[in-house]
Amino acid sequence: MSKVAIVTDSTAYLPPEIVEECQITVIPQVLIWGEETLLDGVDIQPAEFYERLKTADIMPTTSQATVADFKEIFERLVGEGKDILAVLISDKLSGTINSYTQAVEFFPDANIDFVNSESVAMSLGFCALEAARAAQKGASLEECKAIAESARDRAGVVFAVDTLEFLHRGGRIGGASRFLGTALQLKPILTVLEGRVEAIERVRTKKKAHARLLELLEERTAGSTSVKLATLHASALEDARVLLSEAEQRLGNVDESIFSEVSPVVGTHAGPGTVGLAYMVTH
Repeated sequence: MSKVAIVTDSTAYLPPEIVEECQITVIPQVLIWGEETLLDGVDIQPAEFYERLKTADIMPTTSQATVADFKEIFERLVGEGKDILAVLISDKLSGTINSYTQAVEFFPDANIDFVNSESVAMSLGFCALEAARAAQKGASLEECKAIAESARDRAGVVFAVDTLEFLHRGGRIGGASRFLGTALQLKPILTVLEGRVEAIERVRTKKKAHARLLELLEERTAGSTSVKLATLHASALEDARVLLSEAEQRLGNVDESIFSEVSPVVGTHAGPGTVGLAYMVTH
């Protein structure tokens, strides 16, 4: 049994079977919908979220995982004799790391550390996953942290949204703001750069947007002999399946593929129809 427990937040949206297999603890982000407060991935799942969003009169908002939630998880893991590494969403996209920092103060004698992934979705997920697999092999807290940081430097994500409306409304738009007010048929291609959502370019159709995602993936992984891939989608299941299959065929050096959805909290900002590819170069 590993001595190090890996904690991540629900915006990574690692598939449940991987969470269980790698013994990762997921702390849920918070979705606020009218008078309801819902835990991301616990009280509401992606399919239900996007179906409800179609007819909602009130739009949801989000909040970071709470100090109390972190404290509860840390109490349990410390009680089990664990060292803890939290691998978390970019501090430029969420206040989650602030909640973590406040919670750690309750455990002055515990061995707890964190990594700012400077990303989100499976780009974050790969960092947590690499650390968790190392922990299962007996790596120390310091070793797990170094592995997560190395993964962060080799991982990334590119995605296409149907509209910038949701990112703009949530204040997560970064440099993509220059695309606001363009013709509705234009599909923005975005990435996460230095912890922020930034624009790459815009194309005229969804088909061209997905083709451009594949080109960007090839460019970013050029020269590598081994890559891990994950798709991500917000109520765009078939588009994501096709995109992941095409990415595998085009790269030819994929040693792991993960099919991932976009959690309700991320979907609140990205909007329905979002499709993307996360990657991590391994060799």
